Amino acid sequence: MTSLSKKNKNKQNLSVGNVLVWEKTKHGLSGKTEEANFCITVYESHTIRIQIGREDNFYPNPYAVVNQPSAITPFELIEEKEAVRILTSKIQVIINLNPLYLTFLTIDGKILNQDDPAFSVSWLGTEVTNYKKVQKDEKFMGLGEKTGNLNRAGQAYTNWNTDYFAYGVGDDPLYMSIPFYIGVHHQLAYGIFFDNSHKTVFNFGASNNRFIYYAAEDGDMDYYFFHDESVSKIITAYTDLTGKMDMPPLWSLGFQQCRYSYYPDSEVLTLANTFRDKDMPADVIYLDIHHMEKYKVFTFDGEKFPNPQEMIARLKEKGFKVVVIMDPGIKNDIGYAPYDEGKANDYFLKYPDNSIYEGQVWPGWCAFPDFTKPETRSWWGEKMKFYKEAGVDGYWTDMNEPASWGQFTPNLINFHYEGEEVSHRKGRNVYGMQMARSANEGSLLQNPNKRPFILTRSGYSGIQRYAAAWTGDNVASEEHMMAGIRLVNSLGLSGVSFAGYDVGGFAGEASKGVFARWMSIAAFSPLFRAHSMINSNDAEPWTFGEEVEEISRNYMKLRYRLLPTLYSSFYQSTLSGLPLAKSLAIDYPHDNIIYETAFQNQYLFCDFFLIAPVESTKEITKVYLPEGDWYYLYDSKFHEGHQVIYQDCPLNYLPVFVKAGSIIALQAPISHTADSHDGTLEFHVYAGKNGSSYLHYEDDGNTLGYKNGEYFKREIKWDAQNKQIIFEKPDTEIQSSYTKLKVYFHGLKPKQVELDGKPLEIRQENVAFLSKLTEFDPLPEHLHPFFESKNTPYITIDHQEGKFIIQLS
Repeated sequence: MTSLSKKNKNKQNLSVGNVLVWEKTKHGLSGKTEEANFCITVYESHTIRIQIGREDNFYPNPYAVVNQPSAITPFELIEEKEAVRILTSKIQVIINLNPLYLTFLTIDGKILNQDDPAFSVSWLGTEVTNYKKVQKDEKFMGLGEKTGNLNRAGQAYTNWNTDYFAYGVGDDPLYMSIPFYIGVHHQLAYGIFFDNSHKTVFNFGASNNRFIYYAAEDGDMDYYFFHDESVSKIITAYTDLTGKMDMPPLWSLGFQQCRYSYYPDSEVLTLANTFRDKDMPADVIYLDIHHMEKYKVFTFDGEKFPNPQEMIARLKEKGFKVVVIMDPGIKNDIGYAPYDEGKANDYFLKYPDNSIYEGQVWPGWCAFPDFTKPETRSWWGEKMKFYKEAGVDGYWTDMNEPASWGQFTPNLINFHYEGEEVSHRKGRNVYGMQMARSANEGSLLQNPNKRPFILTRSGYSGIQRYAAAWTGDNVASEEHMMAGIRLVNSLGLSGVSFAGYDVGGFAGEASKGVFARWMSIAAFSPLFRAHSMINSNDAEPWTFGEEVEEISRNYMKLRYRLLPTLYSSFYQSTLSGLPLAKSLAIDYPHDNIIYETAFQNQYLFCDFFLIAPVESTKEITKVYLPEGDWYYLYDSKFHEGHQVIYQDCPLNYLPVFVKAGSIIALQAPISHTADSHDGTLEFHVYAGKNGSSYLHYEDDGNTLGYKNGEYFKREIKWDAQNKQIIFEKPDTEIQSSYTKLKVYFHGLKPKQVELDGKPLEIRQENVAFLSKLTEFDPLPEHLHPFFESKNTPYITIDHQEGKFIIQLS
């Protein structure tokens, strides 16, 4: 530990002090103040890292960041009278020397973010804090899985992964910690990622009017500052740093059904049969803790599931995948192989006296694998062979905060932490992430060319590399339905693209209206999973009566029709890190209306759809249409943007709008993602004043071959100026699964088609008017099919490998 200076040793608050010495380094500068060491590193032109610590060495988190500083990023270091200035092509950083505090500016000198000069970085005992000035009208968003408003100004939040059954819509903390936020003011935006895995607090002006701050109970002040020209680029920069998700298996985009719990095997098979008999598309059935023998992981209950291989094989014949729960608690049971092996090989969390830590969970007293130890992760992956041999497809890592009865794990427990050996205070927040990592790597170990699907409750920054996330044990209520939307949107702001909530609510029992509305909203969620708890009424889509069943079926079918657009959007997210469910704050961060309570739940889905969630009790609602023009999804009615409208919202019509200039791809209805479609890919093009593009993407949906170029890509552009729709030549090493294209025109009329510069004859039978785009079973009068639109022209074109252009009149 660096010794304290005499003048500060009796002070309650110890600030970093004056700079005593500094020097330029390869990527920035480093130095020493009266109380600490510091290092400032240029990672990229848009990303600067700040490290300040009181020990001789820094102790960075080994789990979140996957990139090193760029070797080719140019920067200037300019020495001034009382400061040093770092200048990249996108950011200026002024390092004031006496005392040390930082100011981040744009290249043209506008302040983005500034330390409070008096306190800057300070310590209260081991607690380290960075105090920041608040800019006028500054708004804050992000922090991942946090309840509350989109704009977090005036509130404070804690990052401490917590098992919180039936949490309130304003409660904090929850299951996941992502210490990354975005600030916006004066038409500017920046991001800060505080990479410290101890318990942290982010205070955005709660209980004071002087500053905002973020603090950790211990460890270094280690944060990354991001600035670029848009919020979307800041999120991309953050995910460049912490990693992006890989392509998920196609089946994980379908509807997923879960309950705590489905058993015995006959009930699981009846569930699968009912989905097919009722013509409700679905892909996944979950097995919760009752599939295990006495809740012991890597077992099946011999009475409830006497032949799991046969049951799973029968489910696969019907097009279902099976996901099993994996809890970390290993029952203290001599003769139970996972316990014996973990104890013998030192795989469990321990007390400082080297005895095994035990806590009570479902199986009773349990030991907990130390997933921050590489050998433990490898062992866990080897144990997953048990599930592979049964035919399991995916893994659900639950209770991985880690949770235990009593909810108060002693802090002196030791974690390996990649060899650093730390206490529970530093290890807890990364535990769930490392369990998800173990499951991901174990899935790949057992099936080397098969994409893993891992769903996790707990995590830390970078969790998107290993797993999808869901928002834990929510409640069956209107309030939770709306809060879940904000949670998923906030996760998207924080790099987690693949996220969802328990549709219908886990705790309690949903009303008919709540379940119907929730199903319609969740059809436009990245993860589409229904889940309910034990000792409650059945909560499958057909258990609420005929009207709810029909509404659910319609939106489930719409989800499957939209799979080409959805899958292509997932591919785009693997490149950009941007979410599929985008808070309006990403594209319209400086529009104050989007932060209003009435409109903060609205979001863009797959870039093209504007979703306006509304409670089931409302028949009419206000919708804010941001800048641009918009079409109502169901009848293509045109609306100008930047206005509030009143929209009818009966239970069977969730307010959904399509951005002008959009290109949306659909396919024929199917029962599950492995089902065969009819070979026709439909494109819906909506007239707009501005040009746009859509990248259509296909691969086999299951293997890792896409990483080796085994995919089909084609860019489709709307050229507003020349009134053309341009289908670029495909970029492909595989054939498209579609043999025919059908292009629908909303607000446009086709005139001529050219293939590689030569006109194509449009036969009369290939030009028609659309009456119904989506086919449904006959419905009661008050329920109508989607896209019912008269006189919508379309043309049909045999699938062409070249470039073709549709000229519009």
